[in-house]
Amino acid sequence: MNRRGFTLVEIMVVVVILGILAVLIVPRVLGRTDEARAAAAKHDVATLMQSLKLYKLDNGRYPSNEQGLQALVAKPQSSPVPPNWKPYLDKLPKDPWGNAYQYLNPGVHGEIDVFSFGADGQAGGTGADLDIGSWQL
Repeated sequence: MNRRGFTLVEIMVVVVILGILAVLIVPRVLGRTDEARAAAAKHDVATLMQSLKLYKLDNGRYPSNEQGLQALVAKPQSSPVPPNWKPYLDKLPKDPWGNAYQYLNPGVHGEIDVFSFGADGQAGGTGADLDIGSWQL
């Protein structure tokens, strides 16, 4: 029985090939994190909008600006108190950058607006800092 292992040259060739593949692939994968976060934010905004529409169907109006998105997880105590409130979400999601989603009633872009300020947490911006809102769905 003849046992033969890999030579040092064969192992080095494999390591070089793996290094080249890593150099080519890693930047493409890492560059997609901003796109993935934006897609997650759009999904969250769509979910929040759907929950707000159910809230309006049950109660005849959207939560006030003061009641905000919190009205989807806890019955508002401030006026106008919703007559047919139920829990619409288990908990409010944070945007992919760890910030709270914003809510405006009345909205600037529609009857109501739900949005994230993006990576920088401030209005406006470009690239990863771009605001992601219900008007973009």
